[in-house]
Amino acid sequence: MVMASFLNPLSNEGQSIIKELGSLNNISIENDELLDIVTHTSRQTISRPDVVPQTIVDLALNRLKWYIERKNNKNYNSNDYAYLFNTDIVEYDTIAFHILAQAIATHFRPNSREVRLFVESQGLLIEDRLTKLLTSEKRELVEDVLSGLLVEDGLEWSFLKDVIASKKLSLTDLVLDEGEIILDRDEFIYAYGDKFENRAPERMYDILIGENLREMILTKLIMQNSENYMSHIHEMLRTIEPHPIIVELGEQVEKTINDTMSEYSPYYARGGGGFGGSAGKLVSEAFPPCIANTIKGVSSGGRNDAIVLLLTSFISYARLYPAIFGADTTVKVSDIDADLNITLNEILPIIYEAAENCNPPLFSDQPQEKVNITSKLGFGMHEEPDLENEGETTWYTPMSCEKIKMHLPQLCKENKDCAKINNPLSYYSRKKWLMNKNGTQNGDSNGKSSQDGN
Repeated sequence: MVMASFLNPLSNEGQSIIKELGSLNNISIENDELLDIVTHTSRQTISRPDVVPQTIVDLALNRLKWYIERKNNKNYNSNDYAYLFNTDIVEYDTIAFHILAQAIATHFRPNSREVRLFVESQGLLIEDRLTKLLTSEKRELVEDVLSGLLVEDGLEWSFLKDVIASKKLSLTDLVLDEGEIILDRDEFIYAYGDKFENRAPERMYDILIGENLREMILTKLIMQNSENYMSHIHEMLRTIEPHPIIVELGEQVEKTINDTMSEYSPYYARGGGGFGGSAGKLVSEAFPPCIANTIKGVSSGGRNDAIVLLLTSFISYARLYPAIFGADTTVKVSDIDADLNITLNEILPIIYEAAENCNPPLFSDQPQEKVNITSKLGFGMHEEPDLENEGETTWYTPMSCEKIKMHLPQLCKENKDCAKINNPLSYYSRKKWLMNKNGTQNGDSNGKSSQDGN
């Protein structure tokens, strides 16, 4: 039988493996047994040294490389990481999971993009491993792991409240009977067998629950437990000094993520330049007329849309991710501003100052617009951005020039640089590039423009 820790490294079995590890000093030493498992895995690529782990640390870092490539590389070759799906690797993989979780929790803040990446990688790894198991093996393993996660029969839906609150699972995904979660076929037939006309209850069970729901609950629970485990480790840092090897691994994790992601994502890339698309301090001289005019202040009638819809989106993307329109992935503010320092100390002050410059000041009679600004940054309907609320709404992208002309015509004072431009962010990127080319660019983080109605 496949070990439970192949899916759930936090199981009792997984904890026993960690206790037997002993010293952490060996995780950086070449491991012949691990290497033997990897090189003898069916269809495993051995021509790429970077994907063949020789130490447990290598295995831990390669778990992250696998996830990033699996999600982003259009030419991803599953044979490069075939060993991750070899059940013989389970003990080394369990150790790799734990040291990786500890390193990330030590080196990064809770709710950081790195924590999310690790949790999501564990979820995808579970899903992929389940698809590669034989049907009989999978059913037996899922039953074993679920029995360890769902510690008692007759579970109320509230048992999953943390998973539901984190949006890893929706309440509508569950089948309930008087508040209790139904996963068992016999329980489903007993509760709902007489509710279906002209349909076999067994068939309805397969449609509504079946193996898919059981596997999804298993996956989401392990993801949530992984996140909780890392939060616990982070809390322990207040009283316990982390092991030097874990600290060093945290630094390696940061480099590995940055180096691997830089191949697929502009905001991880080093350097920048290009067509004014790199993030950096705001260059107010490159702001388009509509933005310069908004910052000076807008009269009543156009204040709300100008500040909440136009300025909030423009300033946030111009400062953090001006290349958004050339990207093919969904981006969150914390993907670039991991601890929200830039958002809270640079972006919001510019927006709030512009709101104060309005006639009358926007927040004096409409203080609720602060909540709407937070919402447009992707942090839900709250007074200020908080990492715990990120994802409740979507980071709003800048409106097009056409929409500005239609809804805020008083702000659109076109100049020669507006020609053939269809979005204020495109104007900013091009103007910044031209200024940089001509040697006239100066960073200005206070957002006060020198264009004077330009």
